[in-house]
Amino acid sequence: MNAVSISQLCHTYAAKRKFPAREALKGVSFDVEAGEAFGLLGPNGGGKSTLFKILATLIRPTSGRVTIFGGDAVADPASARKRFGIVFQNHSLDDKLTVLENMVHQGHLYGLRGATLHSRIDEMLERYGLAQRKGELAGSLSGGLKRRVELAKGLLHNPELILLDEPTAGLDPAARRDLWGHLKELKAAHNTTLVVATHLMEEADACDRIVLLDQGTVVASGTPATLKSEIGGDVLTIESENPKELGRLIEERFKVKAAQVGEMLRIEKDKGHAFIPQLVEAFPGLIASVSLSKPTLEDAFIHHTGHRFASEAEKENRK
Repeated sequence: MNAVSISQLCHTYAAKRKFPAREALKGVSFDVEAGEAFGLLGPNGGGKSTLFKILATLIRPTSGRVTIFGGDAVADPASARKRFGIVFQNHSLDDKLTVLENMVHQGHLYGLRGATLHSRIDEMLERYGLAQRKGELAGSLSGGLKRRVELAKGLLHNPELILLDEPTAGLDPAARRDLWGHLKELKAAHNTTLVVATHLMEEADACDRIVLLDQGTVVASGTPATLKSEIGGDVLTIESENPKELGRLIEERFKVKAAQVGEMLRIEKDKGHAFIPQLVEAFPGLIASVSLSKPTLEDAFIHHTGHRFASEAEKENRK
Protein backbone atom coordinates (compact mmCIF):
# COMPACT_ATOMS: atom_id res chain seq x y z
CA MET A 1 0.00 0.00 0.00
CA ASN A 2 1.24 3.49 -0.83
CA ALA A 3 1.68 5.93 2.03
CA VAL A 4 0.20 8.73 -0.09
CA SER A 5 -1.71 8.68 -3.38
CA ILE A 6 -2.65 11.88 -5.21
CA SER A 7 -4.97 11.64 -8.22
CA GLN A 8 -5.97 14.50 -10.55
CA LEU A 9 -5.72 17.05 -7.75
CA CYS A 10 -6.93 20.55 -8.64
CA HIS A 11 -7.31 23.64 -6.51
CA THR A 12 -8.51 27.13 -7.41
CA TYR A 13 -8.40 30.05 -5.00
CA ALA A 14 -11.54 32.17 -5.29
CA ALA A 15 -11.37 35.79 -6.39
CA LYS A 16 -11.00 38.29 -3.53
CA ARG A 17 -11.39 42.05 -3.84
CA LYS A 18 -8.82 43.15 -6.44
CA PHE A 19 -7.33 39.67 -6.86
CA PRO A 20 -8.75 37.39 -9.56
CA ALA A 21 -9.35 33.67 -9.09
CA ARG A 22 -6.10 31.69 -9.27
CA GLU A 23 -5.63 28.08 -10.30
CA ALA A 24 -2.88 26.77 -8.01
CA LEU A 25 -3.00 23.04 -8.87
CA LYS A 26 -3.91 21.61 -12.27
CA GLY A 27 -4.45 17.86 -12.26
CA VAL A 28 -1.52 16.79 -10.07
CA SER A 29 -1.01 13.02 -9.68
CA PHE A 30 1.70 10.93 -7.99
CA ASP A 31 2.22 8.16 -5.41
CA VAL A 32 4.53 8.03 -2.39
CA GLU A 33 5.72 4.60 -1.35
CA ALA A 34 5.73 3.68 2.33
CA GLY A 35 9.15 4.18 3.90
CA GLU A 36 10.61 6.56 1.32
CA ALA A 37 11.71 10.17 1.49
CA PHE A 38 9.71 12.01 -1.16
CA GLY A 39 10.37 15.60 -2.23
CA LEU A 40 8.04 18.25 -3.61
CA LEU A 41 10.51 20.57 -5.39
CA GLY A 42 9.47 23.79 -7.02
CA PRO A 43 9.78 27.58 -6.95
CA ASN A 44 7.54 29.83 -4.91
CA GLY A 45 4.22 29.94 -6.72
CA GLY A 46 4.77 26.51 -8.26
CA GLY A 47 1.99 24.87 -6.23
CA LYS A 48 3.92 23.02 -3.53
CA SER A 49 2.57 25.09 -0.62
CA THR A 50 -1.02 24.52 -1.72
CA LEU A 51 -0.30 20.82 -2.20
CA PHE A 52 1.26 20.63 1.26
CA LYS A 53 -1.76 22.31 2.87
CA ILE A 54 -4.08 19.81 1.19
CA LEU A 55 -1.91 16.87 2.33
CA ALA A 56 -1.97 18.30 5.86
CA THR A 57 -5.81 18.54 5.64
CA LEU A 58 -5.63 22.31 6.24
CA ILE A 59 -7.65 23.06 3.08
CA ARG A 60 -9.92 20.99 0.88
CA PRO A 61 -9.06 20.63 -2.81
CA THR A 62 -11.41 21.90 -5.49
CA SER A 63 -11.37 18.40 -7.00
CA GLY A 64 -9.32 15.23 -7.06
CA ARG A 65 -8.49 12.48 -4.60
CA VAL A 66 -5.98 12.23 -1.72
CA THR A 67 -5.47 9.01 0.21
CA ILE A 68 -3.13 8.45 3.15
CA PHE A 69 -2.41 4.78 3.78
CA GLY A 70 -5.56 3.96 1.82
CA GLY A 71 -7.88 6.29 3.74
CA ASP A 72 -9.63 9.19 2.03
CA ALA A 73 -7.96 12.27 3.55
CA VAL A 74 -10.52 14.65 2.05
CA ALA A 75 -13.64 12.80 3.21
CA ASP A 76 -12.19 11.80 6.61
CA PRO A 77 -9.43 14.25 7.58
CA ALA A 78 -9.62 13.36 11.30
CA SER A 79 -8.54 9.77 10.63
CA ALA A 80 -5.75 10.93 8.32
CA ARG A 81 -4.35 13.30 10.98
CA LYS A 82 -3.82 10.43 13.39
CA ARG A 83 -1.38 8.84 10.94
CA PHE A 84 0.89 11.79 10.16
CA GLY A 85 2.98 14.37 11.98
CA ILE A 86 3.80 17.85 10.67
CA VAL A 87 6.86 20.09 10.84
CA PHE A 88 5.83 23.50 9.54
CA GLN A 89 8.12 26.07 7.92
CA ASN A 90 7.38 28.59 10.67
CA HIS A 91 7.81 27.11 14.11
CA SER A 92 4.65 26.34 16.06
CA LEU A 93 6.19 26.32 19.52
CA ASP A 94 4.85 28.52 22.30
CA ASP A 95 7.98 30.51 23.18
CA LYS A 96 6.66 31.32 26.67
CA LEU A 97 6.31 27.65 27.59
CA THR A 98 9.14 25.25 28.35
CA VAL A 99 10.11 22.48 25.96
CA LEU A 100 8.37 19.98 28.27
CA GLU A 101 5.18 22.04 28.45
CA ASN A 102 5.07 22.32 24.66
CA MET A 103 5.40 18.54 24.40
CA VAL A 104 2.68 17.91 26.99
CA HIS A 105 0.20 20.14 25.17
CA GLN A 106 1.02 18.39 21.88
CA GLY A 107 0.39 15.01 23.49
CA HIS A 108 -2.98 16.14 24.81
CA LEU A 109 -4.04 17.06 21.28
CA TYR A 110 -3.54 13.42 20.30
CA GLY A 111 -5.24 11.95 23.37
CA LEU A 112 -2.04 10.97 25.19
CA ARG A 113 -2.15 11.18 28.97
CA GLY A 114 -0.36 10.16 32.16
CA ALA A 115 2.55 7.73 32.22
CA THR A 116 2.16 6.88 28.52
CA LEU A 117 2.51 10.53 27.54
CA HIS A 118 5.52 11.23 29.77
CA SER A 119 7.28 8.03 28.71
CA ARG A 120 6.81 9.02 25.09
CA ILE A 121 8.05 12.58 25.77
CA ASP A 122 11.18 11.27 27.50
CA GLU A 123 11.86 8.98 24.56
CA MET A 124 11.53 11.78 22.01
CA LEU A 125 13.58 14.29 23.97
CA GLU A 126 16.33 11.72 24.48
CA ARG A 127 16.34 10.76 20.81
CA TYR A 128 16.86 14.35 19.70
CA GLY A 129 19.34 15.38 22.37
CA LEU A 130 16.85 17.58 24.21
CA ALA A 131 16.58 15.80 27.55
CA GLN A 132 18.74 18.43 29.29
CA ARG A 133 16.72 21.24 27.70
CA LYS A 134 13.20 20.26 28.70
CA GLY A 135 12.99 22.87 31.47
CA GLU A 136 14.15 25.73 29.21
CA LEU A 137 11.77 28.17 27.57
CA ALA A 138 11.26 27.37 23.89
CA GLY A 139 11.91 31.02 23.03
CA SER A 140 15.45 30.80 24.43
CA LEU A 141 16.54 27.98 22.08
CA SER A 142 18.60 28.34 18.92
CA GLY A 143 16.97 27.79 15.53
CA GLY A 144 18.48 24.32 15.23
CA LEU A 145 17.23 23.25 18.66
CA LYS A 146 13.76 24.63 17.92
CA ARG A 147 13.69 22.48 14.79
CA ARG A 148 14.55 19.45 16.91
CA VAL A 149 11.70 20.24 19.29
CA GLU A 150 9.36 20.63 16.30
CA LEU A 151 10.43 17.21 15.04
CA ALA A 152 10.01 15.66 18.50
CA LYS A 153 6.51 17.18 18.69
CA GLY A 154 5.59 15.87 15.26
CA LEU A 155 6.73 12.37 16.20
CA LEU A 156 5.19 12.26 19.67
CA HIS A 157 2.18 10.18 18.59
CA ASN A 158 4.42 7.81 16.60
CA PRO A 159 3.14 8.70 13.09
CA GLU A 160 3.82 6.56 10.04
CA LEU A 161 4.15 9.66 7.86
CA ILE A 162 5.88 13.00 8.48
CA LEU A 163 5.05 16.08 6.40
CA LEU A 164 7.84 18.68 6.38
CA ASP A 165 7.39 22.14 4.90
CA GLU A 166 10.77 23.80 4.14
CA PRO A 167 12.17 22.00 7.21
CA THR A 168 15.60 23.67 7.15
CA ALA A 169 14.43 27.23 6.43
CA GLY A 170 16.51 29.68 8.45
CA LEU A 171 19.04 27.08 9.59
CA ASP A 172 22.79 27.33 8.98
CA PRO A 173 24.49 24.55 6.92
CA ALA A 174 25.61 22.62 10.01
CA ALA A 175 22.10 22.64 11.48
CA ARG A 176 20.68 21.52 8.13
CA ARG A 177 23.03 18.54 8.00
CA ASP A 178 22.16 17.71 11.60
CA LEU A 179 18.42 17.75 10.93
CA TRP A 180 18.74 15.56 7.84
CA GLY A 181 20.91 13.15 9.80
CA HIS A 182 18.06 12.76 12.30
CA LEU A 183 15.51 12.27 9.52
CA LYS A 184 17.58 9.57 7.84
CA GLU A 185 18.05 7.75 11.15
CA LEU A 186 14.32 7.87 11.74
CA LYS A 187 13.54 6.57 8.27
CA ALA A 188 16.02 3.70 8.59
CA ALA A 189 14.99 2.68 12.10
CA HIS A 190 11.19 2.89 11.78
CA ASN A 191 10.45 2.83 8.03
CA THR A 192 8.86 6.25 8.45
CA THR A 193 7.67 7.97 5.29
CA LEU A 194 8.85 11.54 4.73
CA VAL A 195 7.21 14.07 2.40
CA VAL A 196 9.31 17.23 2.09
CA ALA A 197 8.19 20.46 0.40
CA THR A 198 11.26 22.50 -0.55
CA HIS A 199 12.87 24.89 -3.01
CA LEU A 200 16.41 23.89 -1.94
CA MET A 201 18.28 21.65 -4.37
CA GLU A 202 20.47 19.97 -1.75
CA GLU A 203 17.38 19.11 0.29
CA ALA A 204 15.66 17.54 -2.73
CA ASP A 205 18.88 15.65 -3.53
CA ALA A 206 18.58 13.93 -0.15
CA CYS A 207 15.20 12.41 -1.12
CA ASP A 208 14.65 8.98 -2.69
CA ARG A 209 12.28 10.41 -5.31
CA ILE A 210 10.94 13.85 -6.15
CA VAL A 211 8.36 15.59 -8.30
CA LEU A 212 9.22 18.87 -10.01
CA LEU A 213 6.32 21.30 -9.71
CA ASP A 214 5.86 24.38 -11.86
CA GLN A 215 2.78 26.56 -12.28
CA GLY A 216 0.56 23.99 -10.63
CA THR A 217 1.61 20.95 -12.63
CA VAL A 218 4.06 18.07 -12.27
CA VAL A 219 6.64 18.64 -15.01
CA ALA A 220 8.83 15.64 -14.14
CA SER A 221 9.28 12.96 -11.49
CA GLY A 222 11.81 10.31 -10.53
CA THR A 223 14.95 9.86 -8.49
CA PRO A 224 17.31 12.85 -8.36
CA ALA A 225 19.92 10.82 -10.26
CA THR A 226 17.45 9.87 -12.99
CA LEU A 227 16.25 13.45 -13.47
CA LYS A 228 19.82 14.73 -13.73
CA SER A 229 20.77 11.94 -16.15
CA GLU A 230 18.09 13.15 -18.57
CA ILE A 231 20.38 16.09 -19.36
CA GLY A 232 22.62 13.65 -21.22
CA GLY A 233 25.90 15.51 -20.75
CA ASP A 234 27.51 18.61 -19.30
CA VAL A 235 25.88 22.01 -18.95
CA LEU A 236 27.59 25.02 -20.54
CA THR A 237 26.54 28.50 -19.44
CA ILE A 238 27.65 31.31 -21.72
CA GLU A 239 27.68 35.03 -21.01
CA SER A 240 27.42 37.39 -23.97
CA GLU A 241 26.40 40.97 -24.68
CA ASN A 242 24.18 39.63 -27.45
CA PRO A 243 22.94 36.18 -26.32
CA LYS A 244 20.15 35.99 -28.89
CA GLU A 245 22.49 36.53 -31.85
CA LEU A 246 25.18 34.27 -30.38
CA GLY A 247 22.63 31.51 -29.80
CA ARG A 248 21.52 31.72 -33.43
CA LEU A 249 25.12 31.50 -34.68
CA ILE A 250 25.97 28.57 -32.41
CA GLU A 251 22.95 26.58 -33.57
CA GLU A 252 23.75 27.37 -37.19
CA ARG A 253 27.45 26.47 -36.88
CA PHE A 254 27.39 23.46 -34.51
CA LYS A 255 23.81 22.15 -34.83
CA VAL A 256 23.29 22.17 -31.06
CA LYS A 257 20.49 23.87 -29.15
CA ALA A 258 21.58 27.06 -27.38
CA ALA A 259 18.66 28.09 -25.18
CA GLN A 260 18.48 31.57 -23.73
CA VAL A 261 17.66 31.45 -20.03
CA GLY A 262 17.47 34.94 -18.62
CA GLU A 263 20.49 36.84 -19.93
CA MET A 264 22.60 33.71 -20.39
CA LEU A 265 22.86 30.99 -23.01
CA ARG A 266 22.62 27.38 -21.89
CA ILE A 267 23.85 24.33 -23.85
CA GLU A 268 23.53 20.67 -22.86
CA LYS A 269 26.46 18.83 -24.45
CA ASP A 270 28.27 15.55 -23.94
CA LYS A 271 31.99 16.11 -23.28
CA GLY A 272 31.38 19.80 -22.81
CA HIS A 273 35.00 20.47 -21.87
CA ALA A 274 36.06 19.53 -25.40
CA PHE A 275 33.40 21.80 -26.92
CA ILE A 276 34.47 24.96 -25.09
CA PRO A 277 37.65 25.59 -27.16
CA GLN A 278 35.61 25.22 -30.37
CA LEU A 279 33.09 27.79 -29.14
CA VAL A 280 35.68 30.33 -28.06
CA GLU A 281 37.66 29.94 -31.28
CA ALA A 282 34.56 30.32 -33.44
CA PHE A 283 33.09 33.38 -31.66
CA PRO A 284 35.85 35.11 -29.66
CA GLY A 285 34.28 38.54 -29.91
CA LEU A 286 30.82 37.44 -28.80
CA ILE A 287 31.67 35.33 -25.74
CA ALA A 288 32.41 37.07 -22.45
CA SER A 289 32.68 33.89 -20.37
CA VAL A 290 31.88 30.18 -20.41
CA SER A 291 31.30 27.94 -17.40
CA LEU A 292 31.04 24.15 -17.31
CA SER A 293 29.12 22.10 -14.73
CA LYS A 294 27.66 18.68 -14.19
CA PRO A 295 23.83 18.56 -14.24
CA THR A 296 21.98 19.60 -11.10
CA LEU A 297 18.31 19.40 -10.19
CA GLU A 298 17.96 23.04 -11.21
CA ASP A 299 19.30 22.03 -14.63
CA ALA A 300 16.65 19.29 -14.72
CA PHE A 301 14.02 21.91 -13.89
CA ILE A 302 15.28 24.22 -16.66
CA HIS A 303 15.41 21.24 -19.04
CA HIS A 304 11.69 20.59 -18.51
CA THR A 305 10.39 24.15 -18.14
CA GLY A 306 12.76 26.39 -20.09
CA HIS A 307 13.23 28.77 -17.15
CA ARG A 308 15.01 28.97 -13.81
CA PHE A 309 13.47 28.89 -10.36
CA ALA A 310 11.55 32.03 -9.42
CA SER A 311 13.57 34.97 -8.19
CA GLU A 312 11.82 34.79 -4.81
CA ALA A 313 13.52 31.46 -4.15
CA GLU A 314 16.90 32.93 -5.09
CA LYS A 315 16.35 35.83 -2.72
CA GLU A 316 15.48 33.42 0.09
CA ASN A 317 18.75 31.53 -0.49
CA ARG A 318 20.73 34.75 -0.24
CA LYS A 319 19.25 35.77 3.13
